Amino acid sequence: MAKFALEVTRLAFSLMQAVSPRLAGEAAFRLFCRTPSAKPKGEKAKAAHAAGLAKLAGAERFVLSAEGRRAHAYRLNGGALGRRKRYLVTHGWGSGMAYMADLVAMLAETGAEVIALDFPGHGLSGGRFLHMALAVNAIAAAEERFGRFDAVIGHSFGGAALMVSSLSILPGVKPVTAERLVLIGSPSEMQWLSTDFGRMLRLKPSAQAALEDVVQRITGRRLEDFDAGRKAGSIRKPVLVIHAEDDKEVSAAHARRYAASGGQVRLSWANGFGHRRIMSAGPVLSEVAAFLAEEEIGKDAVIIPPAALPARRASV
Repeated sequence: MAKFALEVTRLAFSLMQAVSPRLAGEAAFRLFCRTPSAKPKGEKAKAAHAAGLAKLAGAERFVLSAEGRRAHAYRLNGGALGRRKRYLVTHGWGSGMAYMADLVAMLAETGAEVIALDFPGHGLSGGRFLHMALAVNAIAAAEERFGRFDAVIGHSFGGAALMVSSLSILPGVKPVTAERLVLIGSPSEMQWLSTDFGRMLRLKPSAQAALEDVVQRITGRRLEDFDAGRKAGSIRKPVLVIHAEDDKEVSAAHARRYAASGGQVRLSWANGFGHRRIMSAGPVLSEVAAFLAEEEIGKDAVIIPPAALPARRASV
């Protein structure tokens, strides 16, 4: 948000919460859920967006419904006879599948059926509104439409949404049932986002509480319940967490929380790639491909929790 626009917004919320903290909290929630324009800004972003769309040009396209809002899905290698691996890919806040085309193309080159999902308010889905419950419902709609996924791969917010889905945190929403999960630069909980957002708007405690009350009313869960990092170890399925210690948007502390949760969570550092370049970095793509190609762990196998071991580092 531009400095002048931020100051005007702060003034508006200062006046609003003086009159009604509840209304200020509800307005803050709507602003919190407003997504950036899907149009790329700047020549570099435009070039990356165009290149990504070109790589996805041959994909089938589908429209899915998530709580009455539109989600868009690309499908690559669909409709083939016989069983093949099926992967779901999700993106981060303010992104879209055009920016993740390198990852999607790499997965398709393995012969797998790949479903690449644009959440509501992103990519080709249209609209300017998204929250965690909508994202999780879009994931459920994708599995209902295309069938069970062998693995799910998400970046940033998209990875967090996959964890929320896998952990059945939202009541009444069918969880994704993939056997493997890959989280790239993903947050482990949502409280920090709300706190930082409230601090940016200079919300008083009463208005901040009202904002968080809206989250509970819409999702059926308190904001602190969206702590995937604390619960990740209970999934009992292989989880690969890839993160860069130089990520300036999602702290590396989130990756460490995932790793510390135990279970079959594996942490791999991809330092030097930050938050966005990590999605298309060669070493990261190789790490994902290798993880997905691994043999499934037998039910009777003895598992040494990777969280107890030093984190691997993707070569850079």
